[in-house]
Amino acid sequence: MSNGTPTFWMTMAAVSASFGALHGLLFNDGPTLPGILYGTGVGLTVIAYERGVFLADYSQRLRRLPTLAYFAAAEISLVLVIVTAMSVTGSVVWALGIADKTFLEAVTPKLLTIPFALAVSALIVAVLRVRDLIGSETFTSLILGRYHRPVSEARVFLFLDLVGSTAYAERHGDLAAQELLKAVFAAIAEPVRRHRGQVDDYVGDQVIVSWPLARGIERARCVACVFAIRRTLEADRDGWLARFGFVPELRAALHGGGVVTAEVGVDRHKIAYFGDVMNATARLEGLCRETGRSVLISDAVLARLPALPDGIEAEALGGYRLRGRSETMAVHALTEMAPVTAVASNPRAGTERKPAVPHLAPWPERPGAEARVPRRSAASA
Repeated sequence: MSNGTPTFWMTMAAVSASFGALHGLLFNDGPTLPGILYGTGVGLTVIAYERGVFLADYSQRLRRLPTLAYFAAAEISLVLVIVTAMSVTGSVVWALGIADKTFLEAVTPKLLTIPFALAVSALIVAVLRVRDLIGSETFTSLILGRYHRPVSEARVFLFLDLVGSTAYAERHGDLAAQELLKAVFAAIAEPVRRHRGQVDDYVGDQVIVSWPLARGIERARCVACVFAIRRTLEADRDGWLARFGFVPELRAALHGGGVVTAEVGVDRHKIAYFGDVMNATARLEGLCRETGRSVLISDAVLARLPALPDGIEAEALGGYRLRGRSETMAVHALTEMAPVTAVASNPRAGTERKPAVPHLAPWPERPGAEARVPRRSAASA
């Protein structure tokens, strides 16, 4: 679970403040500055608790309890967090002299306020968990109805496949394999967020990540993300060996082009991508096995990067006719020549390539084509 960006916390502060104002409107003579401050303090504290900013180990232990015991303990814990937040916020309000109250009045929660705060907290937490479940960008797009009608757009896709997961499942069983996948997917999340990608789907042992074209090629974010993920897994080598007996390795394929993005479904909605790009990226990931290379990138994406990140080199492998496609694809292998701690701050550092997207013609779009990926469905955002 993500602790959130500065924008996330500013948004949560504004939402919490608005509920503080609502409380004043419902139970007092109207919104007041102390009420808004109480709402902000309580809301941010509850969200920080739910996000694991503090008492993360305690929350994890609660989740291991039987269902009924977990719900009871979670509700009691939430009430205690709310009461504590009210008291701490009240002491601050009293110290600043904002409220015309004694110290005891300022730090003692009102009986009507606790159920209100509990209900509001439950509502905010429920919304945030739905957001976590489907992804923040997908959640925003669904709320705004951005893809209610199909939209043609250019995107960069990254397909990641865990090497050896089938053999691991055969040796240790499906439950152990699921624990491995869960740990790997959790490790991938932070580098993807850092490089402003979005996880579109988990399909078996595969992860599908994407970027809008301009965002993905800017500072070669899509490439930097791949190697940031690889370094993240390698950095915890001892932990992986102790827990699972091996260090996860991923095959990766980067490709992009025009897709049709649309909101689909009736009882269950999702945002899906349609087009030959999805099929081609899946085939490119499969080519990793054939070529013995861990990271492949199509020339369609590589040619659009202003530069490669420091320490990353591209090797031309020539043209390949991918299964199910009549045209050949120019393919390159990417390798990291030296350890890199961050994406180059100078977007022109490294291997100079063609100018960025403003000087390039758009990718051809195929609105009518649908992805046909063996044992995989079209990616959902």
